[in-house]
Formats: sequence, C-alpha cells, structure tokens
Amino acid sequence: MDFQAKTCVVTGGASGIGAACSRAFAKLGANVVIADVNDEDAQAVADEINGRAVHCDVGKQSDIEATVAIAEDAFGPVDLFFSNAGIATGGDPLETDVQAWFDQWDINVMAHVYAIQAVLPGMLDRGSGYLVHTSSMAGILTTHGNVLYAATKHAVVAIAEWMSITYHDQGIRTSLLAPLGVNTPMLGNGNRRSSSARTAVGPIKEPEEVADMVVEAVQNERFLVLTDEIAQTWMDRKNSDLERWLNGMRRMQRKIDDAKQKGI
Repeated sequence: MDFQAKTCVVTGGASGIGAACSRAFAKLGANVVIADVNDEDAQAVADEINGRAVHCDVGKQSDIEATVAIAEDAFGPVDLFFSNAGIATGGDPLETDVQAWFDQWDINVMAHVYAIQAVLPGMLDRGSGYLVHTSSMAGILTTHGNVLYAATKHAVVAIAEWMSITYHDQGIRTSLLAPLGVNTPMLGNGNRRSSSARTAVGPIKEPEEVADMVVEAVQNERFLVLTDEIAQTWMDRKNSDLERWLNGMRRMQRKIDDAKQKGI
C-alpha cells in the first residue's frame, strides 16, 4: 500500500508505537487520525503531523464508530485502521479479579472487532483496505506473569489470521504486529516485578524502529511483523518441539520466582 493521501486511523496513537507509527505514516503523506483516551498527548501528536486527534475509548463500540465517522468527515474513507491500543493489567488467575478479564478483553480484543465492523463494509465496497493489528509475541508464544495478556493477545493473532485468509481475495490486506520488548510505558508496567521478568521480553527496540518495520510491512503487504530475528527462532523452537519449549519456559518461570523472592 502507498501511504500518499491515504486516511489512516491509529488507536493508542498518543504515545509509544502508536505515536511513532502516526508520525511515520504522516511523513509518507497519509492523513492520520490519532485515537486515544489521552487527549493532551494525542493532540500534541496531531498538531505535530497536521492530523486529527479524537478522544476514543477503544473498549466502547460507540467510540470506535464515532472515531471512524470523524476520520471520514475530515479526510475521506478510512484506508487503513491500525488497532494498536492495549493494556496489560492483571496477572495470575487466582489473584486477579474477574472484572479485569472483562476490561482487558474489551480493550485488547473487542476493540479489534469493533474496528473491523466499522470500516470493513466500506473497504469491501471499494475493493481495498488495510487492517493492522497489534498483538505481541505473548500472543504467539506466551508471557510470564500475566495470563490475561497472553490470552487476549492470542485472540488478536487468531482474528488477524482469520481476516487475512477470509478477505484477502476481496482486496483487504492484513498485517499483524507481534513485538518483543519495546521501550514504552507498558514494558515497565508489565515487567516491574523483577529484572529476570524484564529480560524475558528479549532485545528492547525503540518505538521508531518498530514504526519503520510496520511501514515496510504495509508497503509490501506482508502479514507478520516481528521486531527482532530472535522472535522467529523462539517460534521455530516452540513449533519444532513443544515439550522442550515448555520445559524451557518453566525454567524461566523458576528464575523469575527466585528473583522476585530475593527482591531483584
């Protein structure tokens, strides 16, 4: 896809990967709508790139629909919708209130569904459109310490794969971003318990590096966006010998638990 004069909506666009991608898309000529609950930072990004900021709680279908309507009114039909916003609350199922499951499901999963429902009919009518979904390597492998995050990000992978298979021949392109560690607030919040947990995310990338990878994938209409070569190695290990991979992850869990007990 060529970004020139395209209308792009980026959720979670006020910071981190979303802000970096918004800047990258705009640099290539796109008209970008930054959708976020952080109004001040979203407006700052919008002012910087001559875009449009919209208050949007992605866990509410009405907010997604309103965002799309504002984008279309400002710039025309949405060519690319980047479902990027997410949260990483929760942890062990025995320690996490069930409401956290519903909250994270709404933001990490249903937001992608709401976006599809809002933009896909128009894309199908035009015979073209692009959907980008942010999951995580937690959605392809797993993650230590947070079953909610792992479960919801697995669901995003399933949605993106299904969309790519089902609608590709009707002109709809899909990309799945599955980052390892990225230097955003979520990284610190999600791995605050120990240094061992932090290193489990692998090499840390900057948001701008990830944005370049997303741009390249969209331009070449490539489905999977990995942020480090080691991610493919870990995927291959899981696929080739699941029992061995599980044993390795259990060893990592023991290291994390030991470090936590020592206060590291």
